[in-house]
Amino acid sequence: MFFRVASCAPTVSPANIDYNVNKIIELSKEVYQKYRPQLIVFPEMSVTGYTIADLLESDVIISEIAPALKTLCEALAELDSVVVVGAPVAEGVSLYNSALAICHGKVIARADKAYIPNYNEFYERRWFAPSKTWSPIIDIAGVKVAMEICEDLWVPCPPSTRYALEGAQVIVNLSASDDTIGKYNYLKELISQQSARCICGYVYTSCGYGESTTDLVFDPKTFIYENGKCLAANERWQMTDQYRVADINIAALNHDRREKNTFASNAKYLPARTIEEVTADLPKPTYEEILAPVSPLPFVPAGPQLETNCSEIFNIQSLGLCRRLQVINAKNLVVGISGGLDSTLALLVAVDAFDRLGLPRKGIHGITMPGFGTSSRTKSNAHILMERLGVSVREIPIGDAVMLHFKDIGHDPKVMDITYENSQARERTQILMDIANQVNGMVLGTGDLSELALGWATYNGDHMSMYGVNASVPKTVVRHLVRWIAEKYKAKGEQTLSECLIDIVETPVSPELLPNQITEDSVGPYELHDFFLYYTLRYGFSPRQIFKLAHQAFSGEDHHYSDELIWKWMRVFFKRFFAQQFKRSCLPDGPKTGSVCLSPRGDWRMPSDASSAMWLKEIPEL
Repeated sequence: MFFRVASCAPTVSPANIDYNVNKIIELSKEVYQKYRPQLIVFPEMSVTGYTIADLLESDVIISEIAPALKTLCEALAELDSVVVVGAPVAEGVSLYNSALAICHGKVIARADKAYIPNYNEFYERRWFAPSKTWSPIIDIAGVKVAMEICEDLWVPCPPSTRYALEGAQVIVNLSASDDTIGKYNYLKELISQQSARCICGYVYTSCGYGESTTDLVFDPKTFIYENGKCLAANERWQMTDQYRVADINIAALNHDRREKNTFASNAKYLPARTIEEVTADLPKPTYEEILAPVSPLPFVPAGPQLETNCSEIFNIQSLGLCRRLQVINAKNLVVGISGGLDSTLALLVAVDAFDRLGLPRKGIHGITMPGFGTSSRTKSNAHILMERLGVSVREIPIGDAVMLHFKDIGHDPKVMDITYENSQARERTQILMDIANQVNGMVLGTGDLSELALGWATYNGDHMSMYGVNASVPKTVVRHLVRWIAEKYKAKGEQTLSECLIDIVETPVSPELLPNQITEDSVGPYELHDFFLYYTLRYGFSPRQIFKLAHQAFSGEDHHYSDELIWKWMRVFFKRFFAQQFKRSCLPDGPKTGSVCLSPRGDWRMPSDASSAMWLKEIPEL
């Protein structure tokens, strides 16, 4: 599932081959002792130094390459890793800028630089010939790895594109990239884009501190990317040996390549296959800890990206609703307001949409419908929210109507079972639908993605609406969205509204169909369920794979769950996810906001009678 790689940039001494070889050996052994990576990568020309210029024409340098490689092979023979180094290689009358893969005492593969730069500060054609052929793809314990060198990445169609289409899952790039203003960020974007376009892992390393500063300065760089995402990077401007280690999720890459059918179809433009494969005879290691960031909140990014995501999601929701209102020429909207998270977000989206369309907010009919489990806290928040937002406010208690319904169907109200709960939910939906008829409007759905995954909605009750703006927003994201909007109202001086929104965020999630009812007591923590949902839908992972990730993600102090709890709620998740598909098969329309969606018209098609047996069978074995 994971492939451990190391990107290394040791200090270098130009033309001092003994020093450089010893540094490569020293750092390889240090990294291997600590992390046991399957692949260790060093920079371009790491054996000699990149900046030796015309010394490359000296027999003193060229004659020492073979002995240097022999020393490396012997010193690294006991490592169960493939170590890739950079060196000039003479062949006939030509000299090549090469990457050499060493495994168990042998050079098992060689890649020559395909594109030789001869512009600006680069004049490599003075010494090097371009590669004559494609380099081999290396099979390392079932993972396919290919090599390219520095400039190869910067051309319109990098060799790594073809290697990826030929099956390579990980690309290594040995570089010597000098530093000029703005180049660092451009380089990161380049690596990110190539790893995303090729749906691959990308291991990049650029020469360490010590290269000649006659005309240029080289800042050591060690990057590890996976499908556009940076897994690891060293700090800039360091004067010591640098390395970074990370685990690349091969299962995730394979999933995305299968899912995106255009990836495979792009291979039809390739000429006949001419790339050979070599095998590195290495055992497949097992790791206790995953050296890759595993967030307990995969739908919620850290740092500035959270603000960006909140803005994008909210705008997608708002514009989707705007268009729907325009198409049906509706000037009125009906929303059930409970004082809970989901209905709050739906109302905030509705207000934004009406403001965009220039419609009066009084056309939004907020209906609060207290029932048998409604608390004073949520009822108060519902009223404050509607009043402060300036929408039309109505309170319609449902108790009497539901009691009459119990009488009609012969249900004892003392029996607080599923009938007791669902009767309230369906009564509320009936009220919303009928008021929509009265005002010639439409009912806005409030249910979120997490509830749809668990089937935590009453069929033909809160399950139903005319447009569901939250349908692809997970519960863990809803919290952050409402808090994000609260901060914006606070900045505008609307303190009461902001405080109300924060209190709603901090209120335990509940459908309030029973007194003191807490949703997470019944179905489990939404943090866990959103984690299970993400890796089930986004990557198609098995319970075993998800459990391994969850074990690491939820071992921290801020988001701690024991293995027993993870196991317990994972079983609940898969049982409910399969059993409740029938509710998702007839969902109202709603906008897709992220990479995970359960719309039966878009991302998720699944038979309602599919068996969960294989998933549930795997869980007790964890």
